[in-house]
Amino acid sequence: MSYDYDKWLRPGKLPHIWCPGCGHGIVMKGLIRAMDTCGLEKNNTAIVSGIGCASRLPGYIDACTLHTAHGRAAAFATGVKMAKPEMTVICCGGDGDGTAIGGNHFIHACRRNIDMTYVIMNNYIYGMTGGQFSPCTPTGMKASTTPYGNPDPIFDISKLAIGAGATFVARTTAFHATQIDKLIVEGIKHKGMAVIEVLDDCPTSYGRRNKYRSVVDMMKRLKDIAVPVAAAAKMTAEQLEGKTLTGVLYKEDKPEYCEQYAKVIAKAKGA
Repeated sequence: MSYDYDKWLRPGKLPHIWCPGCGHGIVMKGLIRAMDTCGLEKNNTAIVSGIGCASRLPGYIDACTLHTAHGRAAAFATGVKMAKPEMTVICCGGDGDGTAIGGNHFIHACRRNIDMTYVIMNNYIYGMTGGQFSPCTPTGMKASTTPYGNPDPIFDISKLAIGAGATFVARTTAFHATQIDKLIVEGIKHKGMAVIEVLDDCPTSYGRRNKYRSVVDMMKRLKDIAVPVAAAAKMTAEQLEGKTLTGVLYKEDKPEYCEQYAKVIAKAKGA
């Protein structure tokens, strides 16, 4: 299948700022394929982000894009969807932006089950703002603010999304490039809050501090830890130690927030 990448790119904004070996470009290409597959129109598609390396993605996409305040992508996206429920709304950003400063907005967007798709690029670090540890930096790994190893336990973004109330949750990796667009397509078509976590790599702020010899090694790690949900069902707990499930992790049909809110407005008008 061929894809119209030119339709969705702003050529005047290229080349992008991402470091060589960063997986964000792979995710952007997957997002473009997904939007093209869904037949979305630029004037009816809003792509919203906060601050950070991953959050620079909307600047390269020719659609209705918002580059907003740090951690506030889900809040701005909620506002867009409430004002223009007919629009397709897509959030994108990193693990720090989405689950640290933006964690409160993220869980409440999930709780409301508002009809948007949130693509979170989890590269285990604050890449743009200085290499600080994030809620997703693995325990024991180094960051600029944890030079002797991170003592904190990590957030599991996908489990957090499910627990908070998102009705479609999926996970893949930057290595599994052809799965990215397929999961985003499912998320866009799902009526309700869809979260797609993409395990990513940051060779500059994370890889160098943690002694990865090359981007190839980081990509091999993503390949080695990923286990499809169907395969995991046939594996023992010992075999799954250190592995990460990929694919659709959770899907449920529940009332969508904008539709429920419209009913409240109708009641108020009839009162």
